[in-house]
Amino acid sequence: MKIALDPTPFHSTHSLLEFPRVVKDLGYDYMQMTPHPDFIPFFTHPTADDQLVSDLARALKDTNVEIASILPVLRWSSPVEEEREAAVRKWKRVIQIAVDLGVTQLNTEFSGRPERYEESENSFHRSMEELLPIIEREGLNVAIDPHPDDFVERGLSAWRVIRGLNSPNIGLTYVACHTFHMEDEPLEIMRAAGSRVRVVHVADSMDHHRSHGLRYITNPPGNPVRVHQHLKIGDGDVNWDEFFSGLSEIGFLGDPDTVMVSSVFAENEKAPEVSRYQLQTMQDKIHQAISER
Repeated sequence: MKIALDPTPFHSTHSLLEFPRVVKDLGYDYMQMTPHPDFIPFFTHPTADDQLVSDLARALKDTNVEIASILPVLRWSSPVEEEREAAVRKWKRVIQIAVDLGVTQLNTEFSGRPERYEESENSFHRSMEELLPIIEREGLNVAIDPHPDDFVERGLSAWRVIRGLNSPNIGLTYVACHTFHMEDEPLEIMRAAGSRVRVVHVADSMDHHRSHGLRYITNPPGNPVRVHQHLKIGDGDVNWDEFFSGLSEIGFLGDPDTVMVSSVFAENEKAPEVSRYQLQTMQDKIHQAISER
């Protein structure tokens, strides 16, 4: 298993080409590339040209850091056909960048609309009809996260959509801080997806269902919002013993190709300390989960 750092908290203080050094100095050997204005921004076409991709590859080599996963977020399930078609074009460039960097794992979101489920699902399958042959040809793995405010948010429902693609190259991303939006029991989701859980994101979150749904209040009441956090381990309500023991049970912790990502976004002012804390805590809990098997 690869333990990676998501450098999002350092976007405002460091350049893209400085990320490998930051990651290495914080004790990690792997990083996850999430949306960045100089690489693959949210929803828009990748902005990195071949020269920048080459420069990033050199910076990675110089620091002995690898990109464990690339996370694009594009509207490939949009019920608006023009947006969907544009997202497919952008995905093709993302795939080429991944191939050029030697990265075989991508993870993403469904990126549809919950109020337009059927149309979004139809769009998702149209996009996959075009992209899946390319993904399989290039030997890539794509793991998908049922993100809050997506056309599929529940964990088991997401797994069913992924399974229905009938391709071993498509798997599930389990984001711990989305636990309370996925609603299904964590162990049920992990056991159902099994070895197709390819990427996990490690961050904590409060359970918004508690206090009879009044833990978070938005005005006016009934706003169609999704609330969660990306806190460090222990600052929320995620059951971490269950999380790590579940990953041990399905073989995730012993698989050399799976990716565990620290994705804390809530404490940028203490990002170096939090990143080191996350690494040590993940390592401790991994050791504990394995020893208890």
